[in-house]
Amino acid sequence: MTTATTGARLAAGCVHAYTAVGAVLALLMVHFAYAGEVRTVLWLFLVAMVIDGTDGLLARHVRVKEVMPQIDGALLDNIVDYLTYVFAPMVLLWAGGYLPAGLAGGVCAAAPVLASCYQFTRSDAKTEDHFFLGFPSYWNIVAFYVIVLDLSSTATAVLIAVLTVAVFVPVKYVYPSRTETLWRVNMTLAGAWLLLWAVITWQLPDPATPLVGLSLLYVLFYFALSLWLTLRKSTPASAAEPEHSSR
Repeated sequence: MTTATTGARLAAGCVHAYTAVGAVLALLMVHFAYAGEVRTVLWLFLVAMVIDGTDGLLARHVRVKEVMPQIDGALLDNIVDYLTYVFAPMVLLWAGGYLPAGLAGGVCAAAPVLASCYQFTRSDAKTEDHFFLGFPSYWNIVAFYVIVLDLSSTATAVLIAVLTVAVFVPVKYVYPSRTETLWRVNMTLAGAWLLLWAVITWQLPDPATPLVGLSLLYVLFYFALSLWLTLRKSTPASAAEPEHSSR
């Protein structure tokens, strides 16, 4: 084995380890959720999203599929994403008292957990033209706005019910780092939205209303763009893998 090959394998292993850190973050999310450290959990959500948004770029740069084919990076991604985007957010909402009391709260927490099992295991969850099919289990974002907007437990339960159903509705949702239509616009807005997340979290429990409103504008744009692209008769798709796609 040459030094170059050894270095390439080390780099690939480091990228996989970088992705796997998300599982540790999920463990910390659950711990701090039960400790009542809501802001800490929201910061961890942000870190997890940054890792999720950058590990694919690193993976392509060091050619992990070629250098370390025995490790399935996509499967690792799905495991970590399920923990950080689904399981931990539901723990936060349930442990933090944001869901209805008693059995109803348990049902509310369980519904996204079960629906996302379906979402994460379906073979067409990510389409060939780089969209998510069905609501892409962004439950960390749902939890963020439940807390920031101080929604009632009833409103939260209704929101969760609607989005759980949306998991099974075949709307094609934009995959910000892969969907080619308006890719630069999406990535720019997504980056700005992450910055707003940080500022809003820093300002909790009294975030500036204009900043919250600005962040919600991107959410509305995301849903509107996804619905528009779904309703279009055809969506342009490149036959080649775009340089900016995730692994």
